[in-house]
Amino acid sequence: MLFVSMDVAAAARLYGWNMLWRATGARNAGRALIDALGTPDEDIQMLAGMFLVRGADKAEPLLEEALARRKHLPKVITILADIGDPKYKPEFHRFTEDPDPAVADSARDALRVLEARQEPATSN
Repeated sequence: MLFVSMDVAAAARLYGWNMLWRATGARNAGRALIDALGTPDEDIQMLAGMFLVRGADKAEPLLEEALARRKHLPKVITILADIGDPKYKPEFHRFTEDPDPAVADSARDALRVLEARQEPATSN
């Protein structure tokens, strides 16, 4: 028998918050996705991150708010890098000097992601 480690009720709530946020732009629903980045359940964190990346333009103000508040920084930085807007490069550069090694590492990774996205595709 296969046991699922994800909290099914939490996942259902997250799907509901995502649907409400995407349909109406309700900031409280979007903030619930940001809050889910701090849950101990890694599957829920990943799901919240996917929803935020998919909601890119709508998610950016919420992610910027989380960045300013230093809320779930490593994950927020990673999500912003996945969204791919190079306007965050200066912020990521500043975070590479952060005293928290997880934040500094995630900022360096984010810069690498943005650089890779800007490289022209080579044809074979």
